[in-house]
Amino acid sequence: MNLTQNRRLGLGLTLATTLLATAATAAEPSLAGTWTLTAADRLKPDGTRARDYGQHPKGRMIIDGQGRYSLQIFDGDRPRIASGDKATATPAELAGAVIGSSTHYGTVAIDSAAHVLVFKIEGASFPNWDGTEQRRKYVLTTGSLSYQVPTPRPDGSIPISEWRRER
Repeated sequence: MNLTQNRRLGLGLTLATTLLATAATAAEPSLAGTWTLTAADRLKPDGTRARDYGQHPKGRMIIDGQGRYSLQIFDGDRPRIASGDKATATPAELAGAVIGSSTHYGTVAIDSAAHVLVFKIEGASFPNWDGTEQRRKYVLTTGSLSYQVPTPRPDGSIPISEWRRER
């Protein structure tokens, strides 16, 4: 093979590799963007769904182009701290604040082969999640994302989060 043929073969392989990578990427919408929570439910063992963060859950998830994310979910009706000072909140007020919120940050990526999102959680409001990796089944479209937390709770229910991409 002469030099010209080698160059053509190299260019052809580069083009083929680029096209395959582009096709693989195009098959799945990007996670990057700002997402607003539309549902924070739990799937009960009997197959029914129930609210997990009250009737008016609120949340935001922001994912940058490198997969770094920050996520917050709140019960929109959680009680306020009467004193206005977390340090003097009652045990019931603190419990409402803790149970009525879920926040974490780290990196997230798509494992296309297993069809799961891989959350590498650096820090979380639930300290048991700090430094963990969670793999969550998901459905992703151009405008929406939903996923299930992998491990059922002690009552057998499975948390489900649904998000809408902001334009």
